[in-house]
Amino acid sequence: MSSKILFTGKTHTTAGQNGIGRSADGFLDIKLPQPHPAAENLFGVAWSACYMGAIEVAASRKKITLPPGLAVDAQIDLHLEGMEFFLTARLDVIMPGVDRDVATELIRLAHTICPYSKATRGNIVVETNLVDKAGAHGAA
Repeated sequence: MSSKILFTGKTHTTAGQNGIGRSADGFLDIKLPQPHPAAENLFGVAWSACYMGAIEVAASRKKITLPPGLAVDAQIDLHLEGMEFFLTARLDVIMPGVDRDVATELIRLAHTICPYSKATRGNIVVETNLVDKAGAHGAA
């Protein structure tokens, strides 16, 4: 089976006090002074955007129309234990107007669809929560 490339992201990143990260298409242009706290932020934005798309795909496959307001808040934590660095992640999903059981199922399915979720599976601890507008958490 051969895959079809849907999109290719190309970036150029430089190190140092005046470090930058730029995409070839000019859409992304960010300063990355040392140290690079933006790396976890960029990963969180990229993963949450992909994850939202995966939720939308899951909803479409189940013939569910999502109301406006879908959002994902990502928290990527960089840890140091001894001499080893590692990441953990929390994805808080906001899906107003969707039945809790349906939303929980879409969140579960999104992890099987999202390439970022697939790439991190078994490599980092990921917590996923369904969050209401008021910010109340509930494990999904």
